[in-house]
Amino acid sequence: MSPELKIAVCQMTSVDDVRLCLEQMESLIARVPEDSGVRLFLFPENCLYLRIREGESIPPFSLEDQVFRDLSVIAKKRKAFLHLGSVPLLIGDLLYNSSVIITDQGKIESNYQKVHLFDIQLSGQASIRESDVFKHGMGPGIFSIDGWKIAQSICYDVRFAELYSQYAREPVDLILIPSAFLVKTGEAHWEILLRARAIESQCYVAASAQAGRHHSQRGETVSRETYGNSMVVEPWGGVLARLDGERPQTHFCTLSKVKIETVRNQIPMAQHRRISLK
Repeated sequence: MSPELKIAVCQMTSVDDVRLCLEQMESLIARVPEDSGVRLFLFPENCLYLRIREGESIPPFSLEDQVFRDLSVIAKKRKAFLHLGSVPLLIGDLLYNSSVIITDQGKIESNYQKVHLFDIQLSGQASIRESDVFKHGMGPGIFSIDGWKIAQSICYDVRFAELYSQYAREPVDLILIPSAFLVKTGEAHWEILLRARAIESQCYVAASAQAGRHHSQRGETVSRETYGNSMVVEPWGGVLARLDGERPQTHFCTLSKVKIETVRNQIPMAQHRRISLK
């Protein structure tokens, strides 16, 4: 068990072209020195394919696809885990918005599918309905690195505290919230929600996000914009790192188990819980 975990938050401006997204991911990884000790690279929701025009069909991925094998080679070379915030993954005959983990040994796996799908209607904007494409995931997903227990969620999940209450009861050390937040909702809610999730679980939160203007690569003039502002939040709720809202970039930092335990010892929430989850 390691008292520290070094992570790299990778902010992207993904597009509707898998090859270009893969090249962007490779470039972001390369920005982190090989001797940095980073054990976990974090990528946002829709990292390998971002639908630009609402309603267009989304190409499904399989864990056997070459793009994952290419990333597996990088993971083994870097001796690090890659967490792909989400891809449209075909499981059986159903399509899910799924996180994918590539281990430091190159193993490719997925154990979390987005539970809460983004079906919304903002005032003055076109409706968005994720459930027209994806099926709902069924529950929490946790994996471990060097004794660190890491919880998964995706974007819109961040609004539903009951999911994180389950993670707090584990308890986990780090919660991942890869996202592709809209600008309007990001300006109002992003930081507040991320800090709340860290405070209530007394652990770290890392949220890699899509950022900036995304232009279609299909010969169309259509584009969309995401909020960016990828963040790492400490167990006390302070912001350890925050990127801007405009461009791909990488930030790496060190997380500490001592800091987690210090917060939990000061305010022993685990001993004070009175409402059981059913």
